[in-house]
Amino acid sequence: MAAKERAKTRGRQLLHLVFGGELTALDRVEFGDLKALDIVGIFPNYAQAYDAWRDAAQRSVDDAHMRYFIVHLHRLLEPETESADAAKR
Repeated sequence: MAAKERAKTRGRQLLHLVFGGELTALDRVEFGDLKALDIVGIFPNYAQAYDAWRDAAQRSVDDAHMRYFIVHLHRLLEPETESADAAKR
């Protein structure tokens, strides 16, 4: 799968951040304690980030206020690349 992922991205790293924390309410994304955020890691592609997100989310399945997220860092770091790729589609 790693070879296929690399072929799709033409060798570029598409960095993704996985993190989570306890929300103050279920209807909005606001963390109760920013110092207690769980930074799972930064991953070179979405597939690895998704696996890490799923593992972290499953560990906290009994706590409804605990949420994990995947942030597409590559879109923040190189927004012009993303818009150029979208225009090609």
